[in-house]
Amino acid sequence: MADGDASGRIDADTDGTDETDGTDDTDDAETDADTTRRVRGGEPDAFGSPYRLLSGSVGPRPIAWVSSRGPAGENLAPYSFFTVAAVDPPVLLFAPVATRAAPKDSLANALETEAFAINVVTRDLVTAMNETAATLPRGESEFDRADVTPVECDRIDAPRVAEVAVSFECTLYDTVDVGGSTLVLGEVVYAHVDEAVTTDGKLDVRKLDVVGRLAGNWYAETGDRFEIERPP
Repeated sequence: MADGDASGRIDADTDGTDETDGTDDTDDAETDADTTRRVRGGEPDAFGSPYRLLSGSVGPRPIAWVSSRGPAGENLAPYSFFTVAAVDPPVLLFAPVATRAAPKDSLANALETEAFAINVVTRDLVTAMNETAATLPRGESEFDRADVTPVECDRIDAPRVAEVAVSFECTLYDTVDVGGSTLVLGEVVYAHVDEAVTTDGKLDVRKLDVVGRLAGNWYAETGDRFEIERPP
């Protein structure tokens, strides 16, 4: 345990009196009681499981809907361990819970062809995306199951999803083994952006209804946006 408490005790932040001058702060104590926090410490597996703890608290996470091609044909699968890794060069990262020794199709295809497309999931496509999370018999198409359209990418040998508002064509930049997962980094070499989600030729975050993954079967929308100016 980080705090040396193997029992996973609950720490309560409470105040009764001001020990510096002995003054009885009854009113303050009542206020403090209303805002008491109970914080339990423990190893990552003390809160259900490390996966539940991490996936439930680090979110909402954007979803990489990865389309690729390999010896078994075309593949389409969602990954919520996904983010921007760099902008110069432009690199995206998704992390399947799989290894080179036992790769999932997306990882196997990326290693084989060194190319894949990442399609951005929006609210109107979340049901279709969820269908592609199913385990299908080898050779059966996720595109057909989800009723979405594969179209050829311009710069890489992989399909992309025609219905999405934004998709990125990527070449394999690097892979990094991390325990039972693999970080797959792809350099964006070409992008497709629906003009409906742009303003003056630039992507407008207010028009792109990206969906985020939480934990279990829970997802979140990005319709409730707000703006805060960054300090100088």
